[in-house]
Amino acid sequence: MSSPFATSPPERQPHIVLILADNLGWGELGCYGGGELRGAPTPRIDALAAQGMRFLNFNVESDCVPTRSALMTGRHPIRTGALQSVPAGLPQGIHPWEITIAQLLSDAGYATAMYGKWHLGDREGRYPKDRGFDHWYGIPRTTNESMFTEQIGFDAEVVDIPHVMEGRRGEPARQCEPYDLEMRRRIDAELIERSCRFISEQSTSCRPFFLYVPLTQLHYPTLPHRDFEGTTRKGDFADSLVEMDSRVGQVLDTIDACGLAEETLFIFASDNGPEYRRPWRGSAGMWTGTYHTAMEGALRVPLIVRWPCKVSAQRVTNDIVHVVDLLPTLARAAGAQLPKDRIIDGVDQLDFWTGRQPKSNREGFVYYIKTELRAAKWRDWKMHFSWEVEPNDGVKHLETPYLFNLVQDPKEQSDVNAEQGWARGPIRKMVFAFQATLKTHPPIPPGAPDDYLPTPSSKIST
Repeated sequence: MSSPFATSPPERQPHIVLILADNLGWGELGCYGGGELRGAPTPRIDALAAQGMRFLNFNVESDCVPTRSALMTGRHPIRTGALQSVPAGLPQGIHPWEITIAQLLSDAGYATAMYGKWHLGDREGRYPKDRGFDHWYGIPRTTNESMFTEQIGFDAEVVDIPHVMEGRRGEPARQCEPYDLEMRRRIDAELIERSCRFISEQSTSCRPFFLYVPLTQLHYPTLPHRDFEGTTRKGDFADSLVEMDSRVGQVLDTIDACGLAEETLFIFASDNGPEYRRPWRGSAGMWTGTYHTAMEGALRVPLIVRWPCKVSAQRVTNDIVHVVDLLPTLARAAGAQLPKDRIIDGVDQLDFWTGRQPKSNREGFVYYIKTELRAAKWRDWKMHFSWEVEPNDGVKHLETPYLFNLVQDPKEQSDVNAEQGWARGPIRKMVFAFQATLKTHPPIPPGAPDDYLPTPSSKIST
């Protein structure tokens, strides 16, 4: 559990910029062993990694919706009911009872903006502008919808045309323009233009700001902006990776031009492992698997943190950190108070990031896909309760769970139950302790209506 935080803000609240790539695998960026090997140099993000802290063991959930839910709430999606992508018009996303990092930071005095993919609710009351963001522009669901209008048999009378949308706090959201394949190429440029404008405008204000930029690259269809089309001569995927690198560089340049570098906690990460659909197949580098599985290639993704004078440059760590840790860590950095009436799965990593302590505050975590416990990871070991290497390849439920030492066997090929079976004990204890909390504090059911009230969490210890 997270430690209690002071209620008063720090002496100087940092600006916070969080860029989240979509389906960016561990092995795509140059600083993670990709770059030129993927046909696409990534000099801006590589330089960012050299200026800050690069995480080799940052872990997320199985795909877009659960990871974004975990990021926003600091809670595993098995608790929030935000388990999977749902078509338009059906109940989805995080329930209004959940409290987002944007709401916490807004209450702490931050100006907040989000430009990009939400995927956590697509109706009034559940849009970003209802969940703590002063301004939002982007898509409510996912990028594969950009292909709808050109697919065989598409019928606009039974399926709404997907749209890019915009909303401001206290006002109804509005549709801006159809999200078709041409807009799919242009959208990240628009997101970054608005992000840079927001930074420039806020640079003259005395308020701290929180900017969340969930990009659409490299989600399928992985199509670059026309300005980047053909630049690598290695295909659309490589061109899109180069574009993403350049977009991140635009934001960094704006921060630097406004003189805000030392005042800004800058985070770059991905929401899940690489794309598995061809021809847009991504790379998990040395790990096996893609998103929608419990393999390391699904769990581990890039995370880079830059905060000059606070986070040491050229620091690399293989300690375990999880996406749920971002909420309590950013809350403490901003002097925001965590809610006391619910379980927060994230742990505060601020002292680890800033070098006040040498190790992560996390040793492991449980890993669900929808409502099924698939795996648990602890220190150097990982236990699989079910086995599926490729998405939709058929889940094999294991009578005896597989146990892997990820340092000795990063490909997860050699079961060490016989040689290192002692590790099963602490892993099982971690799993049982987590599952006990699901009984004492029942999860929110997927698709729960807005007026649903969770069982009060009256016995939360910190």
